[in-house]
Amino acid sequence: MNKTKLWMFAAILVICGVCAIIYCTNKKDDTCVVNPTDDSSQFVNITDVVPDAILEIRYFSTYNFVGTRIDGYEEPIALLTKQAADSLKAVSDDVIKQGYRLKIYDAYRPQKGVDHFVRWAENINDTLMKSYFYPDLDKSVLFPQGYIAEKSGHTRGSTVDLTLFDMATEKELDMGGTFDWFGPESHPDFCGNPETGEYTGDNSKSPKGRSITPEQFQNRMILRQAMLRHGFKPVDTEWWHFTLKDEPFPDTYFTFPVK
Repeated sequence: MNKTKLWMFAAILVICGVCAIIYCTNKKDDTCVVNPTDDSSQFVNITDVVPDAILEIRYFSTYNFVGTRIDGYEEPIALLTKQAADSLKAVSDDVIKQGYRLKIYDAYRPQKGVDHFVRWAENINDTLMKSYFYPDLDKSVLFPQGYIAEKSGHTRGSTVDLTLFDMATEKELDMGGTFDWFGPESHPDFCGNPETGEYTGDNSKSPKGRSITPEQFQNRMILRQAMLRHGFKPVDTEWWHFTLKDEPFPDTYFTFPVK
């Protein structure tokens, strides 16, 4: 079937009122292949699999970069595909031996939540939480610079945002920056080399000359290395963000609410 016929077929599906399948040749683009569904049968509550996990579901609260509860978050729980949750259990067992527990900020994110982010980003005048999460950026650059997008890996169900909780101090491990900080200070390679674990102190990418300490960089590496050991892959823009390498639904965007 050639490309023209594929697009005609997709159009027919939309007209008929069933879930659309959007085809294209570049499968590396998250926005390229979309199979929306509200089937939650392959998902589990993270705390059913990882009972030691601590939850701080930011998008159920008002303490997030939008400043309101995000659409689709109906309960303060975290959901993941069964495969991702099983791998996260292995991570939890690993870090517990090191004196830490996992703290989850976000996991599965319904498409409704992503749509809420998009609407918020389009409203340039709404800067309620700017001083907390993006003080160095004009809100107009959030789309062009990729901080907000119409599709998110979280919606495929095998991505998790998390940090470590230090059981000795009974506090979050100091990562040198907050979850959802928009800026190069959140990049895993900020002030160091995440491939070697070497601290370099290079803060040249920070627009305000911010920095993190060797200890803060190493704390980020403790989390990163544990996640990589148990089948997750990182991104190069957020130290807290990891996706299961062999995610079971790489082309599917789920729509059911978090509840």
